[in-house]
Amino acid sequence: MIKLIKSTFYNEKETKERLCEFILNSESLSMGEKCKEFEEKFSSYQGRTYSVLFNSGSSANLALIQALLNLGRLKKEDSIGFSALTWSTNVAPLLQLGLNPVPIDVSTSNLNVSSENLIEVLKKNGIKALFLTNLLGFCGDIDKIKEICDEKGILLLEDTCESLGSEYQGRKLGNFGFASTFSCFVGHHMSTIEGGLVSTDNEALFEMLLMVRAHGWSRDLPEDKKSQLRQTNDVGEFFDKFTFYVPGYNLRPTEITGFLGVEQLKYLDQMIRTRKDNFERFNQVSSQDPEILELNLAHMDLVSNFGYPLVFKNEESFEKYRSLFEGKVEIRPIMSGSIVEQPFFKKYAAEKNLSYECPNAKKIHEKGFYFPNNPELSEEELSLIIGLLNKE
Repeated sequence: MIKLIKSTFYNEKETKERLCEFILNSESLSMGEKCKEFEEKFSSYQGRTYSVLFNSGSSANLALIQALLNLGRLKKEDSIGFSALTWSTNVAPLLQLGLNPVPIDVSTSNLNVSSENLIEVLKKNGIKALFLTNLLGFCGDIDKIKEICDEKGILLLEDTCESLGSEYQGRKLGNFGFASTFSCFVGHHMSTIEGGLVSTDNEALFEMLLMVRAHGWSRDLPEDKKSQLRQTNDVGEFFDKFTFYVPGYNLRPTEITGFLGVEQLKYLDQMIRTRKDNFERFNQVSSQDPEILELNLAHMDLVSNFGYPLVFKNEESFEKYRSLFEGKVEIRPIMSGSIVEQPFFKKYAAEKNLSYECPNAKKIHEKGFYFPNNPELSEEELSLIIGLLNKE
């Protein structure tokens, strides 16, 4: 069966050999210089000023929300909009940290929130921030979404864990918001086994993320900032290393994460090109099928596709194609389906006596699945998948 991901790393044999050598020759494997090197190189790739590395993309989401609370950019009980079609740990930090999550429906033509979706929610709900998910390498009209957010003073955040390398209007996704999160989980665009990052151009957020990542202490800050915190809080230098200035966690990566990030970045452009080429081949076939809802991504400059989605017009077609694929190709619900349909969110909504309608997300949830688009698919595997799309 064709798996969603074939290897732990791209160019796996060579990467594992280099990793073994790195481990054998390292004096320490806890967070250090390799993590910093990866952060700097990732920032350069993404075109952002700062990046902070975490032990997972989910941790990156949690740290970002906590950091914004610590800075006073968000406050408890603020309403935060989020894409209804997303992963659980995009929403969970909002609940865990005392915010009010407001789901926003998506467009069936690109599976992402559009400016029209946002405007409909804003008619009924005032939101302080929008945590937008760039799903499967796609986006909506994110330029118009940003304009609305800027006009209304809404803090725009991007979860770009599934869209590393995708471009819209000459800009990489993840560069439209105040900050963006990324994942380096083994199944994502580039693998550090586990790992994630937050990227931003804001220095205050960058420094707060460094503290949130490691217990809330100041050890990773520049010397002048550490001195300023000591003076403000009347802390002696001896106690500074064990003083916790803000609420934080232990979300630190290891040097193994940093090393793998530096190594896999070397192949990232090649992996993205292959994903783009595969996507175009799949899309050429599926767009001709009257049983499948057609994707409209002509607005995008580059689609760095994570997995190819199929959303069917009716239940009969969904079941037919699911039977065709199962046992031959690994398939999964699109993302985690509609969050509004997930038990943890239903419980939250019931406790708060809230009701949400996200019909497009529900349709994708009930009548959609995605299949692998990884950069190691062979020509034989690509032909098999295309044959299934042609119902052969």
